[in-house]
Amino acid sequence: MPGPAVDAGKVPFCDAKEEIRARLESSEGGGGQERPGGRGQRQDIVWRNVVLMSLLHLGAVYSLVLIPKAKPLTLLWAFFCFLLTALGVTAGAHRLWSHRSYKAKLPLRIFLAVANSMAFQNDIFEWSRDHRVHHKYSETDADPHNARRGFFFSHIGWLLVRKHRDVIEKGRKLDVTDLLADPVVRFQRKYYKVSVVLMCFVVPTLVPWYIWGESLWNSYFLASILRYTISLNIAWLVNSAAHMYGNRPYDKHISPRQNPLVTLGAIGEGFHNYHHTFPFDYSASEFGLNFNPTAWFIDFMCWLGLATDRKRATKQMIEVRKARTGDGSA
Repeated sequence: MPGPAVDAGKVPFCDAKEEIRARLESSEGGGGQERPGGRGQRQDIVWRNVVLMSLLHLGAVYSLVLIPKAKPLTLLWAFFCFLLTALGVTAGAHRLWSHRSYKAKLPLRIFLAVANSMAFQNDIFEWSRDHRVHHKYSETDADPHNARRGFFFSHIGWLLVRKHRDVIEKGRKLDVTDLLADPVVRFQRKYYKVSVVLMCFVVPTLVPWYIWGESLWNSYFLASILRYTISLNIAWLVNSAAHMYGNRPYDKHISPRQNPLVTLGAIGEGFHNYHHTFPFDYSASEFGLNFNPTAWFIDFMCWLGLATDRKRATKQMIEVRKARTGDGSA
């Protein structure tokens, strides 16, 4: 979900050393091995991630048992944390930092960075860089969650193996100086581990316990573990389901689809065929008044004076593109 896609042949290296290192790693196999016939790289399984993800999902399943025992305020708090988590990714790492589809003033950028740490999906810099690679090299080995490798890989499997060397090599060639120029991005990256522990686990757990007397056990499993697991899987559905299921009214030649269910869960991120066709559009959708809470949030921030310069595809641009490359669906 990065900003406006860059021309394939015009992406600068960060510097000469980056280019040399990328070529050396390419010639050495980048830590992986070639399959017979040269059909890509065999990616080593990261067993630590397999174990941690398994434990996380087992914990989330157990959390379901605790729902009837929890106080209603705790469940409302968990949902509120889910919304903050989602905004940290959708309005923050995605539409602001990856795509530069609008501008945000310092207070809003700080808020989004804090919410992004609650999401625990990699720091803003790494998330945005990999997302730009995903857009520029979508459905290739350089795409971190290449949907052509199947639902499981694009959903969670890509996190259970080492990155394909093409992802690393192409990522190094992208110009990410705009990200490094933002002090909020640099600060969050420097203190990311501490901010994740606080925002993803400590704060969600302590608030229900301290303010309305919920047990630490219920608070931890519901507001932290269950909320975190659900938010992860909903975000992953944008990479998997929204690249496989749905119509393609804007460009039938690309994989991303319009998926209403993903839109509902991911607060407006499921208009994916539109988004990959017009990645610079802040609303990520032609239908700004439809269910798109992320766009509503950005609009509200503009009304408050905390955001400016929202980018939009024009109606004429959309209609021309639909007529030229769309699949004819509404």
